[in-house]
Amino acid sequence: MSVSFACGQAQGRGPRPMAGPSDARTAPFSRPVPWKARCPAMGPFKKSASTPCSRLAASAGPNSSSPASKSSPPSPSDAPPSNSVDNALFGKANIKVVGVGGGGSNAVNRMIKADMQGIDFWVLNTDAQALASSPVAATNKMQIGETLTRGLGAGGKPAIGQKAAQESKAQLEAALAGSDMVFVTAGMGGGTGSGAAPVVAAIAKSLGILTVAIVTTPFSFEGRMRRNQAAEAIEALRQSVDTLIIIPNDKLLAAVDPNLPVTEAFRVADDVLRQGVRGISDIITVPGLVNVDFADVRAVMANAGSSLMGQGRASGKTRARDAALAAISSPLLDTGIERATGIVWNITGPADLTLYEVNEAAEIVYDLVDPGANLIFGAVVDPKMTQEVSITLIATGFGGAPGAGTPAGQRQAAPAPGAPARDGGDAPPPFVQPPATSQGRGTSIQVPDFLRRRAPKNFN
Repeated sequence: MSVSFACGQAQGRGPRPMAGPSDARTAPFSRPVPWKARCPAMGPFKKSASTPCSRLAASAGPNSSSPASKSSPPSPSDAPPSNSVDNALFGKANIKVVGVGGGGSNAVNRMIKADMQGIDFWVLNTDAQALASSPVAATNKMQIGETLTRGLGAGGKPAIGQKAAQESKAQLEAALAGSDMVFVTAGMGGGTGSGAAPVVAAIAKSLGILTVAIVTTPFSFEGRMRRNQAAEAIEALRQSVDTLIIIPNDKLLAAVDPNLPVTEAFRVADDVLRQGVRGISDIITVPGLVNVDFADVRAVMANAGSSLMGQGRASGKTRARDAALAAISSPLLDTGIERATGIVWNITGPADLTLYEVNEAAEIVYDLVDPGANLIFGAVVDPKMTQEVSITLIATGFGGAPGAGTPAGQRQAAPAPGAPARDGGDAPPPFVQPPATSQGRGTSIQVPDFLRRRAPKNFN
C-alpha cells in the first residue's frame, strides 16, 4: 500500500529506506502495519499528543479559512464572479463542478451556500426558470437545448435531455476546456439529469479531463419508470467517466429520522452529493494539515470505474475514531472496502483537532484496506466546525467485484457454474450506522460483522 500525504513521511515498524523530500508523498509500505505521520512543525507525536492541528496549518501557510489563501483571482473588469475561480495563473488544479438538471443544480446551490472555495461552479438545465433561481454566477449558467426545449424543460424524458446537451455541444466544450478535473453531479431518473449528464461527462473525458460523476438514484416512492430511466443513464455514464460514484437515495433512509418530511429527504440527498464533492476537492484545494497533489488524486481516480462512498461524523472524546468507524460502515457502502485498489479519504475537523486523532482515524481505515491499495489521505482544519469531526471516504478500483457500485436492490447474486454454494459468504455484510456522538472509550458503537472478523483490538 502506498500512502500519499504532503506534510510528512510514512513510518512503519519494520526497517525500510527513508524517503527523501521528493518521494515522501508516495513512499510505499513493505507490509500492512499501522503508520504515524511525522511533520517538520511538530516532529513525531505520541498517543498523548494533544497539540491542535491548526498549529501545523499555521506553520505551513495561510489559514485554510481565508478565501484569499486558496485563490486570488486577478481584478480587471472582466474578472470571474465570486463562485468562479481562475487557478491556471497560480499553478493550482482547475476544478469544475457541473450540476446537471434539477437535482445536480440543487447540489451545486448547496455547495455555494456552504462557501466551498477553489472551485468553478456551473449549472446546466433545460428549464430556464430553474436556472434563474440558482445562486451560481450568470456567466456560469447554461441553458442547454434552447431551440429544442425553448427553456421549458425535458418533460422527464432522458432522450430530450440527451438531444439538448448534444445541441449545445460547442458551448459545453468551451465551458469545460482547460479544466484539470470535472465533477458531474446529477439526480438520475429525470429528463435533463439522466439524458444530459452522460453527454457532459463524455465531452469532458474526450478533452483529457479527469471526470468524476457523483449521482443519486431515485427513492422507491418516485416510481418504477424513474428507477428504470436511472439505471439506463447510469450505464451510459459508466462508459463516459473515470470514476462513477452512485448514491442510492433509498439507503439514505437508513441514516435519517423515520419522521423526516419528504422535502427534507430530498435535501439530505442533495447534501450527500455536496459532501462527496467536498471530500475529494478539499484534499486538493484547501491548505491544511495534510494535503496531496492533484497528480496523486488523479493516479487513484483515473479509469477507476464504479466506486463507493462512505461518510461519517462524530463528536465527543473519541470523535475521530467514531467518525472513521461510521465512514467504513456507512449505509451508502454496498459492500466492504477491503477489495478496493484505491482509497481517497479526507478528515475535516475544528481547530483543536489533534495529530493523534488524525492518526487514530487513519489506523482504522488502514487496518481494513488491502495492503496493496493506494491510499490518498488529506486532513483539513475548518474553523467553522466546533465539536464534530467529519470523514469522507471514496473506495475505487473494485474491478469485477460483485455488486461494486451497484445500488442496493439491483444486484443479483449468482454463484459461478459448478461452484459450491456458500452460507452467505459472498453476501454484502449488514451495516449498522454508528451514533454520531460518543462519550469516551466505553462508546456504544456497533461494529459490522465483517469488521468483527478482521477488526484489530482497538475496534472494541
